[in-house]
Amino acid sequence: MANVPLTEELVADDLLVLNVEKVGLTDEQFVELCLDNRELHLELTARKELVIMTLPGGKTGRRGTHICTNLENWARQNGTGITFVPFTLFLLPNGARRAPDASWLRRDRWDALTDEQQEKIPPLCPDFVVELMSPSDRRPVRFRMLQAKMAEYIDNGAQLGWLIDPFKKNVYVHRPNEPVQILEDPTTIHGDPVLPRFTLQVSDIW
Repeated sequence: MANVPLTEELVADDLLVLNVEKVGLTDEQFVELCLDNRELHLELTARKELVIMTLPGGKTGRRGTHICTNLENWARQNGTGITFVPFTLFLLPNGARRAPDASWLRRDRWDALTDEQQEKIPPLCPDFVVELMSPSDRRPVRFRMLQAKMAEYIDNGAQLGWLIDPFKKNVYVHRPNEPVQILEDPTTIHGDPVLPRFTLQVSDIW
């Protein structure tokens, strides 16, 4: 969220940003905060801003299920990595605690973590992440936030990221050291070479 002003965000009905830099939340306290507020989606930025969002509505949830199911089915067949349910938190190298809408991680990176690290907030960035826009994300400030979030994933080690806009029917493809690729109304999108032979039929969620 670097370089994104917070003034507009703070007036949104379904999102609130709080500065908790001086509070000094530990991982354990942050997890407890998430568990005590299961009806909310919480993230912590690298600048120690607590981002509080409402959970997605039915249509967005259904779209997310389609994405995650297809990714999991591919991952089971491929066998080189694992997927995570939506809103699984990861501790990125820059200190942010982020929770993608869908994610995939190489198994060797997962196996390199200790049992304790796996049980808590895994200290790494997934190799592949997806962010799915909800109706409120169509506001310009929210879209800028998502763009910054995708750039943050790539800067912290993700090899591929998709920002999916089901309203304009666009997919923004993020890769390291490459400009963002905009796919307009694609029928399918492909994960090669990061996700070999993975194809998502995005026309099914338009």
